[in-house]
Amino acid sequence: MSYDRHCAEIVAQTALLTSHVKGAALATPVPACPGWNLGQLLRHLGEAHRWVETIVRTRATGPVSEERLNNVSDATDQDPAELAAWLTEGAGQLADALRTAGPEVAVWTVAPGGTPVFWARRMTHETVVHRADAAFAVGADFTVDDEVAVDALDEWMSFGHLPPVFETRPDLPALLAGGRTLCFRATDTAPEAGAEWLVRLDGNTLVSGRGGGPATGTGSPTTVTGGLATVTAQGPLADLLLFVYGRRFAPGGPGGGIEVLGDEALLDAWLDATSFWLKE
Repeated sequence: MSYDRHCAEIVAQTALLTSHVKGAALATPVPACPGWNLGQLLRHLGEAHRWVETIVRTRATGPVSEERLNNVSDATDQDPAELAAWLTEGAGQLADALRTAGPEVAVWTVAPGGTPVFWARRMTHETVVHRADAAFAVGADFTVDDEVAVDALDEWMSFGHLPPVFETRPDLPALLAGGRTLCFRATDTAPEAGAEWLVRLDGNTLVSGRGGGPATGTGSPTTVTGGLATVTAQGPLADLLLFVYGRRFAPGGPGGGIEVLGDEALLDAWLDATSFWLKE
């Protein structure tokens, strides 16, 4: 996805989110974010948008305080319409700051990147996933454009390579051992979408990329170079996105349409090891 598309999606996904929650009580619990209600989720996302807007607008060269992102205890006391308008305003301000800065200026980023390109992509998918959280909380339908979902999964897979993964998980070398392969495959997209990802554990590094060998059919592991994947997670693209983000609920809920074939313990261990950034 292009930089301009990411800027536009931040605004578009926020508009969809506010449409999901229109008329809903802010005290409604959000199952995907234990301990938070709808008002707190909206406040968190709005503060995230404003945090990144500050980073980009000021061309920050180092970390900017993120204290307000999770300081959302009073969100339920707000007027719902005012909170939705505030969220919309912040998304627009962020998109404007990103467009004004352009994709090439130097700014601080929490992971390798160092330009607004990182933040445009990150905030697009932060908004998409929290939109799903809100939709599920109020019983609204959640759909997402295939191109957006594929880009979100591309981004998520890249986080597994970051140094903090190895710094925070001393058990990771054992996980990498054995030359095993994990496959993540969407079952409802056209072949040209390339909605399949392989993660290879070669003993020393974690290598991931888009594309793989042909699937052997629903209900069977995926064929990859050198044999079968050790474990395959497959299902509708939107469910696959939410599954890797830890949104695993009963069938019919977010991430609930995923079939796991093969070594499920390996899949769980890998998801746990590489999702450290979701828990901060």
